[in-house]
Amino acid sequence: MTEQYEADAYEVVVIGGGAAGLSAALVLGRARCRTLVVDAGEPRNAPAAHMQGYLSRDGMPPAEFLAVGREEIARYGVELVAGRVMDVAKGEDFTLTLADGDRTVRARRLVVATGLRDELPAVPGVAEHFGRDVLHCPFCHGWEVRDRAFGVLASTSAGVHQAMLVARWSKDVTLFLHTVTEDELTDEALRGLARAGVTVVPGEVERLTTDAGRVTGVRLRNGTTHARETVFVAPRAVPRNALFETLGAELTETPFGTYPKVDATGLTTVPGVWAAGNAIGFAEQVIHAASGGYRAAAAIVADLVFAEVPPGA
Repeated sequence: MTEQYEADAYEVVVIGGGAAGLSAALVLGRARCRTLVVDAGEPRNAPAAHMQGYLSRDGMPPAEFLAVGREEIARYGVELVAGRVMDVAKGEDFTLTLADGDRTVRARRLVVATGLRDELPAVPGVAEHFGRDVLHCPFCHGWEVRDRAFGVLASTSAGVHQAMLVARWSKDVTLFLHTVTEDELTDEALRGLARAGVTVVPGEVERLTTDAGRVTGVRLRNGTTHARETVFVAPRAVPRNALFETLGAELTETPFGTYPKVDATGLTTVPGVWAAGNAIGFAEQVIHAASGGYRAAAAIVADLVFAEVPPGA
């Protein structure tokens, strides 16, 4: 795997330079694979000021984490370009067309780590404060906002589960049904909310109220306002599946979006194509994404090695 290659021919191209993509690139670089990372610069956790739960990196700003990762892969000769893969075709190798069609590269194997996009509820104040006072993951940010007055904005019945979960971090939790009707709540759900000490408020939310750049409450369309300091929402996951669809990968529907079918290493149903990070699921947090990138890279190295072994050798 150390032979000479044409200028735009790589053993592996990693599409996406987040935690999953950089982790894969690091392992590939250390295995002496000629590797290119193509990064569009759209990390899912960009709105957050910090990331949590990553051993030895707890509290580190996401941008700093990515900057350190880019420095690390460069030490092993991995190339990184800012851009976007617009098209991909599979022949003997993969041919990728980068943004504007001004560059074409070839690769023997691919890692697709393009992540997903969070589509937020269309309530004024939510997008503006997302990642600060508006959150979606208590495991990521619950400790930092513990014991505050929580609101949970229910866009679907899944808001019940979220409200019960975040009650682990605060005893002052209000579930705003918003677009969910009281009739949609089962007796079991109501009992669970009561046990968790969650207050249930029906009615559609009009907007979040703010003061000095901080969330102060939730205003309903009926004119009432409920003082809240932190609001949890459940974004709709929009996976970036275009490349998987172009390659003909099998996709699987889940309650949190449609994702490529993969094995334990991230290998899709397309030979030579691996997926990692939020490209394979909604709940792949930073530490999971990095682990997935590592697994995919290790599998690719083994795949390349044994592809070069003659049959019967």
